[in-house]
Amino acid sequence: MAAASAAGSLTLLPTTSSSSSSNNNNKATISKTNLPCCRFIRSPRGLGFLAASAASFDLHALSSSKPMTSTSRRRGVISAAKKSVGDLSPAELKGKKVFVRADLNVPLDDAQNITDDTRIRAAVPTIKHLIQNGAKVILSTHLGRPKGVTPKYSLAPLVPRLTELIGVEVVKADDCIGPEVEKLVAALPDGGVLLLENVRFYKEEEKNDPGFAEKLASLADLYVNDAFGTAHRAHASTEGVTKFLKPSVAGFLLQKELDYLDGAVSNPKRPFAAIVGGSKVSSKIGVIESLLEKCDILLLGGGMIFTFYKAQGLSVGSSLVEEDKLELATTLLAKAKAKGVSLLLPTDVVIADKFAPDANSKIVPATAIPDGWMGLDIGPDSVKTFNDALETTKTVIWNGPMGVFEFDKFAVGTESVAKKLAELSGKGVTTIIGGGDSVAAVEKVGVADVMSHISTGGGASLELLEGKILPGVDALDEAVAVVV
Repeated sequence: MAAASAAGSLTLLPTTSSSSSSNNNNKATISKTNLPCCRFIRSPRGLGFLAASAASFDLHALSSSKPMTSTSRRRGVISAAKKSVGDLSPAELKGKKVFVRADLNVPLDDAQNITDDTRIRAAVPTIKHLIQNGAKVILSTHLGRPKGVTPKYSLAPLVPRLTELIGVEVVKADDCIGPEVEKLVAALPDGGVLLLENVRFYKEEEKNDPGFAEKLASLADLYVNDAFGTAHRAHASTEGVTKFLKPSVAGFLLQKELDYLDGAVSNPKRPFAAIVGGSKVSSKIGVIESLLEKCDILLLGGGMIFTFYKAQGLSVGSSLVEEDKLELATTLLAKAKAKGVSLLLPTDVVIADKFAPDANSKIVPATAIPDGWMGLDIGPDSVKTFNDALETTKTVIWNGPMGVFEFDKFAVGTESVAKKLAELSGKGVTTIIGGGDSVAAVEKVGVADVMSHISTGGGASLELLEGKILPGVDALDEAVAVVV
């Protein structure tokens, strides 16, 4: 693409416009070759899922829900299609005990008050759908990383907020298995909600112990996984229970995560840009390698850029560098060039004389970082270059900050990206915030509401972007495929 190549010419890495154009055309062709052979029946509101009407699912409360257009609902990886809770008829839910694995791992302050209820709000649509269809909801989640029964990790603080958001009095069990829990389940009315105690109070949960999984499953008639944040873990409540409960289907939140992080990324509206930041190359290797196969433009920021600089023979002062990843950085740069991907590295950086919010700072070219100084943010020229490149796009995914955004002095690059994506969202560009610190950044800037999708997963988001199979997703029932 001319625009992308022009932007690329401003970076430290030369790109080839003709190669990029050819590569993009090939990507578009390849991603569609299998579509006429087989498809999954799906309603207008799901990507690769059988689903209910749009009216039954509203994630606006998650602060990141924007309906996808019909154009963006095409999937390239149709084999990932899973059955959704929206596929189940009222008759399949009425009076049934439904084990719902949610991710309600919310932060609490020292007084046990919830400081961010995003994950609770994200789980509400699935729970409400089940309640409205007369199901008996048995809600399971973990909180923190307890070692055995740990009072500070009890789910009791979640009950008032859950009750408020759902509009139904939530009953809490003091355990997640056993006779007392069974009594509470038996007493549940249609449309009732029972919150089981922290499932990780049992070490068998994370070990995916079959006996423990069977005890959890014995409480219910069917299973719904709506915990995307733990879908990359094969635990008893995320994977093990599916061996004992059928149907086992995806909840609306899990569905939406896959629709965007898998569907929209695998077969994006082009040009498609990926923005990858963070402190270390090693933590984003898989993401970068996977996105190089799919994107047209790749923007890199954060501490990882200094490993790329040093790999090209530049002085980086006392900036963070992974010495054992220099060869890898060189390989990734060469791979981007070979694939015609316009890889943009910052041309200027904000450097500091120490790692502190009150450090002395100045802006220098990326080629002129002096000894004793460290890079903590991308510079204004880089912000402009990145914004110009993003202006050409139709789909953007962002994972990782551009600098040490926790320090206001070094948050400009990250905040500029957030504001640019908000602007692009208003123009109809699909904007996907791929979990982690990027989510905190858009929330800090106050633009979370306008993004197409904000992922609730951390490690799960990364692994899905890397193209890995998520055990919690893989274990769910497949959607119905028909030959066309």
